[in-house]
Amino acid sequence: MSANSIDLARPTFAQRLADYYELCKPRVVLLIVFTAMVGMFLATPGMVPWPALVFGTAGIGLMAASAAALNQILDRQADARMARTCGRPLVTGHLGVPESSMFALVIGLLGMAVLHWLVNPLTAWMTLLTLVGYAGIYTLYLKRATPQNIVIGGAAGAAPPVLGWSAVTNTIDPHSLLLFLIIFVWTPPHFWALAIERHREYAEVDIPMLPVTHGLAYTRTQVLLYTVMMVLVTLLPFAVGMSGLLYLVGASVLGGWFLYYAIRLKYAPRPGLAMKTFGYSIVYLMAIFTLLLVDHYTPALV
Repeated sequence: MSANSIDLARPTFAQRLADYYELCKPRVVLLIVFTAMVGMFLATPGMVPWPALVFGTAGIGLMAASAAALNQILDRQADARMARTCGRPLVTGHLGVPESSMFALVIGLLGMAVLHWLVNPLTAWMTLLTLVGYAGIYTLYLKRATPQNIVIGGAAGAAPPVLGWSAVTNTIDPHSLLLFLIIFVWTPPHFWALAIERHREYAEVDIPMLPVTHGLAYTRTQVLLYTVMMVLVTLLPFAVGMSGLLYLVGASVLGGWFLYYAIRLKYAPRPGLAMKTFGYSIVYLMAIFTLLLVDHYTPALV
């Protein structure tokens, strides 16, 4: 092999950076960071103190990226057999387990240090607990142990607003737990819509997602029931005086459209609808939290 061919085979610095970036599941981490930041802003009537905003966001983001990398390391064999994940860098061989593990460890420890020393210990330890819950309990055990894996494991994914809130106040506030509840109840219809679309792949890799163990019709019913529950839960910020009329109207419209998708998925399923429901669920969560933020800084309408 010539020197030129070796140079062509060797990844460039930019390509390697792109691989590590993908190892962090950037779209998932960005959603985590966004909901954490909304928690920060809702925790105070004015502007978030800059140390909490900058270092809290950085620390939570680094630890979320570490958990995502660990998830890919642990799930690499199943990822290789699924169309949705077969292009991940550990599957393609662009990254190996040793360097990926070291990367996850370094950014996880860095995030923990930032939160502990520059934010507050409560946020640091809660974020670590979230990391262990997702990369450890969910990925290693729940994912392959029960079709309720998403429901139980959803607690880890629902934690970011609580982490953001605690970064500002150094407390666990009841209102932050309400934000937690919104994401917790949103997670099943969000992920089960994807599982309906990809149920054959989950069956092939022996992951007992609900449509694999209980069938598509049952899963569609659960999506509808959880969507109804989710819509009701998203009205609670208005009910307890945490948010105003602007949020109530916006959340009702967004929830009504999600319910429309869930009803169609249950009673008029067609190819591609589950994936459209999954896509809307991401937009929905971002819009709900954007509404909470905008309403927080908008003068009361009534």
